[in-house]
Amino acid sequence: MTKKDEKQSAGKKDDRRTLGERLREAREYLGFSQEEIATFLGVPRSALSLIETGQRKVDALELKKLAGLYKRPITHFTGDETQETLGADIDHLARKASKLSSDDREELARFADFLRARKQRKDG
Repeated sequence: MTKKDEKQSAGKKDDRRTLGERLREAREYLGFSQEEIATFLGVPRSALSLIETGQRKVDALELKKLAGLYKRPITHFTGDETQETLGADIDHLARKASKLSSDDREELARFADFLRARKQRKDG
């Protein structure tokens, strides 16, 4: 194996490890067990464990299912996101707000304006 091939192989392993870590973090954040996700995917729990440690490749259909279950774009897991994330707390609020009706989102925006104005009065 040439040095170039070794570098490419190491890069792929790093990519798989990063993907696995992101999948594990999403699973844990939502409170799912490995057993629950393995059942959802139709794979043994040990296969999911290997995915999350970067030792097993993730099939494209598996990744699509996981992204749907975790309510995240596939690019979140693959690292291809072009926009920076604002932080876990903001992402969490955005996911919650996306499930609200249009009227409720407008009310939420007014409440955010109220909180911002209240903070300015305290600081000012």
